[in-house]
Amino acid sequence: MPFHDLNQRSRRGFTLIELLVVIAIIAVLIALLLPAVQAAREAARRSQCVNNLKQLGLALANYESTHGSYPMGGSPGRRRDNPADLIGGISGSPWGSWSAHSMMLPYLEQSALYNTLNFMVATQGPLEFGPIALTTGITTRIQSFICPSTPEIVGTFYGRPRPGLSYFSSMGASMLFDGNLTASRPNGLFNHGGQPVTVAGVTDGTSNTIAFAEWRIGDFNPNRLSIQDVINIQGTFPPGASWGSPLLNMPAGGQPFQQWIQICAAQYQPSLGNGNLNRSWIGEQWATGMPGRTMGTILLPPNSPFPNCNINTWGQGDWDTPGMWNMSSYHAGGGNACFADGSVRFIKTSMALLPFWALGTRDQGDVVDASAL
Repeated sequence: MPFHDLNQRSRRGFTLIELLVVIAIIAVLIALLLPAVQAAREAARRSQCVNNLKQLGLALANYESTHGSYPMGGSPGRRRDNPADLIGGISGSPWGSWSAHSMMLPYLEQSALYNTLNFMVATQGPLEFGPIALTTGITTRIQSFICPSTPEIVGTFYGRPRPGLSYFSSMGASMLFDGNLTASRPNGLFNHGGQPVTVAGVTDGTSNTIAFAEWRIGDFNPNRLSIQDVINIQGTFPPGASWGSPLLNMPAGGQPFQQWIQICAAQYQPSLGNGNLNRSWIGEQWATGMPGRTMGTILLPPNSPFPNCNINTWGQGDWDTPGMWNMSSYHAGGGNACFADGSVRFIKTSMALLPFWALGTRDQGDVVDASAL
């Protein structure tokens, strides 16, 4: 036998069938592991979302300890054409007002940003100073204001990338925002105008009252329907209700409200060119203290099939009227909410209306059992 035959081993490569089997096994492993990896990533994002809300809760407590009250949901700014006129002072208009988030910046390790803002002028609008004097400050993106599960925020705000806001201040189980109303004020922790809420005014208990909650930041495309859209209903109040009516607060207005959301859903406009009817500006920015920008409602549980709506009494496009701007999130099964005591809890999409409304109100004498969450 030749010498080289004594030390030679027979060698061969993979057959085509073996290669296909290996590829199939790898594909199966990827298919099995990918959902687990995605679930782990979403769990991490959800955990960070909870931490963001905890920061807001801690900042709220520190603000209250310093000032003896909670910040206003909207604090009036001044008009450019008449600096003596406080926007939202007597008129109740939230355009140009400063948000609770703005007021809490020093308690969120944002003192440098806070010091760039001039709270003696308004934040935005054709007759306000903001677009001219405050652009750099009010367009700054604050990462702790953004849920990590949020897709990339699109578009610009005064020529800069939209800052965005995933966590709204709660007006309560109320379609109202105006604290200047005498007959019926909003029943949540935050209102625009009037007097700020104090701890003593939260008779339901701070652990039973939502302060901040999640919503999906708008897609800013008024011609593409989404959960972030706000439908303008021209002058249509819930049956029997009017501006400032107690029937705009829950649970008193529960039955008319449930009729009204059907009207809202019926006016959801899917056709192109309805930009004045379908508004997609939810959570556009954190500076302006008004509904849909920084203030929202505890009226429907997170990710409800009903669109957001407002009762448009001034003309198409205005959000300084009663309405609902609901919880929504990118988390499966519900969304996170921060309570006035700083705790954060997950609110299920399946939660019944009455206990959900109870979480929104500060002084209705209704306490929710933990099993209802």
